[in-house]
Amino acid sequence: MQIDRNRWYRHITCALTAALLLTLSLVSHAQQANSGSKSTPDDYYRAELVILERIISPGAVNEHMANHKVQPTPKTPDILWSVSKDGTPATTLNLAPANELYLNSAAQRLERSGNYRVLVRAGWYQAFPPDYKGNPLRVEIGDWLNGADTREIEGTITIDRQRYLHVNVHLNHWQLATSPPAPDRSEVAPDQPGSDSEAGGIGSLATGMDTGEMAQQQHTAPLELLTWIRETRRMRSEEVHFLDSPTIGVLVFFKKVEAGK
Repeated sequence: MQIDRNRWYRHITCALTAALLLTLSLVSHAQQANSGSKSTPDDYYRAELVILERIISPGAVNEHMANHKVQPTPKTPDILWSVSKDGTPATTLNLAPANELYLNSAAQRLERSGNYRVLVRAGWYQAFPPDYKGNPLRVEIGDWLNGADTREIEGTITIDRQRYLHVNVHLNHWQLATSPPAPDRSEVAPDQPGSDSEAGGIGSLATGMDTGEMAQQQHTAPLELLTWIRETRRMRSEEVHFLDSPTIGVLVFFKKVEAGK
């Protein structure tokens, strides 16, 4: 009888041990699954932007925007790419190596064509969850305009996500005024049809200052607007999108990736 009881205890002990091992195994698999879901979310992307300048004489631009009223660009803390007067670049993003970028080959082809100058080539990894509201990324690039204390191309680029990713490009291309601009008190025309900027873009319209007045307040030399980009575009991942004006363009590409890669 004692032998049977001992055998029973051994059976119970083995069964409990097996159950414990099974439970630990299930917990381990669940933790791995949860860890995997965190490291590969559906909202993790590599965002890529290439900003380029078309090589064209300012006299060949027919936009006639010198007297447009322009809202001053806010000095946002988040920087996509900003080049100081001495040529030192700055960014607040953790940029990926250029050889990882899908747009790298396109940027190289554009430069080799001799028709474009690539000013920014940037890519970074970031989660863009639904209803994400991005902060404007400051851009200050191109030639330094002596006496005006600014780069010729400046503005912001903002990335949001609703149901889809949206990129809002708000860039100004300046040149030194050849003569004092004539006052223009009329309202600036809305952005071109096809953009979404009327539905909440940051480039909606202007202050009551003309460019001459703004230059007197902000700079030591008068500026006039050559061209601009005011556009919000819905983005599909793994498609190249191009937003442009006669003198500047922005290539945009998003690739969904596994987190940590």
